[in-house]
Amino acid sequence: MMNFRNKYILGVTLALSMFAIFACSTETEVEVIKEVEVEVIKEVMVDTPSTLSTVLERDLLKCGVNDNLTGFGVVNSDGEFAGFDIDFCKAVAAAILGDSSKVEYVPLTASARFEALAAEEIDLLIRNTTWTSSRDRDLGNDFTATTFYDGQGIMVKASSGYDSVESMTGATVCVLQGTTTELNLDDRFTGAGIPYTPLTFETNDPLQAAYEEGRCDGWTTDKSGLASKRAGFENPDDHVVLAETLSKEPLGPLTRDNDSEFYDVVQWVVFGMMQAEESGISSTNVADMAASPADPGMARLLGVGFDGGEPSDFSFGIPVDFMQKVISQVGNYGEVYDKHLTPLGLTRAGSLNALWTEGGLIYSPPFR
Repeated sequence: MMNFRNKYILGVTLALSMFAIFACSTETEVEVIKEVEVEVIKEVMVDTPSTLSTVLERDLLKCGVNDNLTGFGVVNSDGEFAGFDIDFCKAVAAAILGDSSKVEYVPLTASARFEALAAEEIDLLIRNTTWTSSRDRDLGNDFTATTFYDGQGIMVKASSGYDSVESMTGATVCVLQGTTTELNLDDRFTGAGIPYTPLTFETNDPLQAAYEEGRCDGWTTDKSGLASKRAGFENPDDHVVLAETLSKEPLGPLTRDNDSEFYDVVQWVVFGMMQAEESGISSTNVADMAASPADPGMARLLGVGFDGGEPSDFSFGIPVDFMQKVISQVGNYGEVYDKHLTPLGLTRAGSLNALWTEGGLIYSPPFR
């Protein structure tokens, strides 16, 4: 399918060609050529369908995910995808298609994820991906609301004697290739004048094997990822995540740039799950809350009228009660967090991932 840039180039080329013909044409011929030019330009400048309309027509959401990070995205013992990020894919499918099961999960490596989104192999990327200015600007991506506030750390063996980055002079550190993690690692060590050797891998499995075999002295990634992997070790206490946080890592979903209809749906599904938790709406009581909303704000969130009024329609191109489907089938933000991340030891209390009313950064703009 021809994108806007190619259409623009074709249109300009045709226009220049017509100009050249004008120069050697009679007045009558020029009038005919003008009509042809207008028709051709109209034809090539037709907009391509939005991702939202594509998903609706296909009746399936294609979501790029991780498949080997416990808590966020993994294939479980039943052969099914599960995790925090996976549930946000389900939530978007529930909102658009009314059914959280209508998702095709596409496992992607860190280095292949952006290309897959740009090439339209997936509709949406939710794969523990950090929001940065260069990714936002240069890669043609739009980041929606942050779903998890993370930070990079380093895990070492408890017996190593390492207790800080400064103590790791000459260490070999395992890191995923093509990630901000790799760049942050170099910034920290090189900036402090600490010699080190990075050992890079495209995926986590060989990286973890190298760490366990002692081929590297430390393993660096987001602290959430380290907690996930540490919990899976036979003896978790044999491994320590150093106290220092090397970076800010806001993680969340990505859509393609200039795809506002789809972006708005994804954005407000995330916000809706946050607002549902704040309002005390959960998968167990959403039907009752929708039948008798406590206030106008709750009614707007659930797509129902208040005190005999009409439901608010935010013109997202999907049913006005989309958040009822999201909450009933997937849950609110807190339910999803408690199901997948709390068991890893990633407690919310006192963290950036607490609700804003409890000192954190989880906050939804008003549904109004």
